[in-house]
Amino acid sequence: MDTTRALDRLRTTNRMERMTTSPQTEQLERVLLEHIKQYAVILHNDEVHSMDFVVDSLLKSVPGLTQPEAIDIMLETHEKGKGVVIVCPLEQAEHYRDRILSFKLGCSIELA
Repeated sequence: MDTTRALDRLRTTNRMERMTTSPQTEQLERVLLEHIKQYAVILHNDEVHSMDFVVDSLLKSVPGLTQPEAIDIMLETHEKGKGVVIVCPLEQAEHYRDRILSFKLGCSIELA
């Protein structure tokens, strides 16, 4: 395929992607979430690490987590013995759990 035809095809594809409506995208996301099991990454309380260390570790382990969210998770864990860090598909949950464990914090995964 020559370059001009490839570029035309790419432009057409991009135009079609932009035409996808938001409700269609939301419906697709709902269908996918119904079929993909979700898992909760659980942080366990420990008496060894400081609260600041736990918050910093959470921020480094879970991209997109804000400092206020990390503080809330840390406080929930401190008060109740465990706290939910994030709910996501299994592969992501395993990744986040492993990152949290790398900071020597207690962490596990449960089916949400």
